[in-house]
Amino acid sequence: MSAGGVPPVDKGGVADAAPGAGPGELKVGAVVGVLVLFELMSGFLQTGITPLLPALGDHHGVSDSALNWVISVQLLSGAVLVPVFGRLGDLRGRRLMLRIALVCVAAGSFLVALAPNFTVLLLGRVLQGALVALLPLEIALVRDRLPVDRARSAIARLVGALTLGSLIGAVVMGAVAKAVDDLTVVLLLPAVFALVCVPVSMRWVPETRARAGGSADWPGMVLLGLTLLALLGGVSRAEEGSWLSAAVLGPLLVSVVLGVCWVRWELGRAEPLVDLRAMRGRRVAPFYLVSFFFGVMYFGSQSPNTTFLAADPAETGYGFGLSALQIALVTLPATVAALLTSSGTALIARRLGYRGTLALSFALMTTGFLALAAAHGSVTQVVVALLVCGTGIGAALSAMPTVIVEATDPARTGVASALYNNVKTVGGAVAGGAAASVLGAFTPAGSHTPGESGYLVLWLVCAVCGLGAVAGVAVARRSEGTGADGPAAPVASAIQAESAR
Repeated sequence: MSAGGVPPVDKGGVADAAPGAGPGELKVGAVVGVLVLFELMSGFLQTGITPLLPALGDHHGVSDSALNWVISVQLLSGAVLVPVFGRLGDLRGRRLMLRIALVCVAAGSFLVALAPNFTVLLLGRVLQGALVALLPLEIALVRDRLPVDRARSAIARLVGALTLGSLIGAVVMGAVAKAVDDLTVVLLLPAVFALVCVPVSMRWVPETRARAGGSADWPGMVLLGLTLLALLGGVSRAEEGSWLSAAVLGPLLVSVVLGVCWVRWELGRAEPLVDLRAMRGRRVAPFYLVSFFFGVMYFGSQSPNTTFLAADPAETGYGFGLSALQIALVTLPATVAALLTSSGTALIARRLGYRGTLALSFALMTTGFLALAAAHGSVTQVVVALLVCGTGIGAALSAMPTVIVEATDPARTGVASALYNNVKTVGGAVAGGAAASVLGAFTPAGSHTPGESGYLVLWLVCAVCGLGAVAGVAVARRSEGTGADGPAAPVASAIQAESAR
């Protein structure tokens, strides 16, 4: 499983397994419910933090702009940990790495809940980045132990569990925050949920049978981590001054140099951490740029939207002073719309094709962000704009994996899906840092609250990224894939939930 990504479910590991392949298969079949529990926890943690961001800012005395790092650092951590955990899972065993990931998530969740300051909270979010490694490891595990049909069914249940957890996470955490006026107690709820999963993984999850040959690409892991760390350092300093200052340009230049070294190292290895060869060619390369834009729009807007909704209009002149539960309910229609369009993308693609569906999805997101920038004076206006965005996001989450898989050499589909997820995650992480910088630039001296213009700039940037994504889809060289109902479809459905992270 290259790059820690989700491998194809219709070939490879379990292709030769039979329904009566032995006790290992039966054991994994019985333990799918345990893996479902892990994905429920994963979805719950990932969305449950969002409506609590304003309360976290008040609790730790940080500005609304700084809250973007709560999302950003987890995304950067995940961008490193997905390929690292994936490769080590191939070499050392998926169960072992699954347990380590769960321990990291539990430890990070308790750090977030009990953090004495904002720095410790961010450290906890770094550990929580291991969440994104859970689903690829689980999919690899069931593929190793189950025949194709049962593996597909198990993957569908994992996808559904992640979706359900994501849907209820924000609402449940918002409701608990309303009932319990203690942020620490509220944050301990998902921490305990994560902790329960650790002994469960020790008792009921079997190990995979197949192990990959070769060795771990430790230099590649270190270079990737240092590259993203330098990138984070440069972007974070932009909040304190100009983007053209030495404090910003220095780390960014180091990040570029390290990134070039990492790319050259990975291209020169027979067994790289991330197989960048899958990104070559005009048929597929533009879609990775589109993936980056998607990450900027999808992840980069989460924290700003939340702090905007929570802002007290009497003090700031904008916002609605909403509580955590109210924020969750305001964003719920967009979440439901995303789930519906994601599930119905195949029906839309029958009329428009997957490329046309993808272009339409980004056009919808662009329209939603433009509407948000133009009219955000009432909750109804915001709900409608977010609903349009959510409709586009759901279609993109489903269509992007299919388009990339069909544009890629069939031998590299698993690698391509992993690269898509990583590029999208890096886009979101960079967007989070950039959003912190933009909002910080529009925050008056002595205040923790940005001016309304900062939000307008961010929404317009997201709209521009949407236009760039539409252009990227248009310039990509057309290729004939296997179609949504052919061999590419299982791959796309398997990675769809991981894409939603």
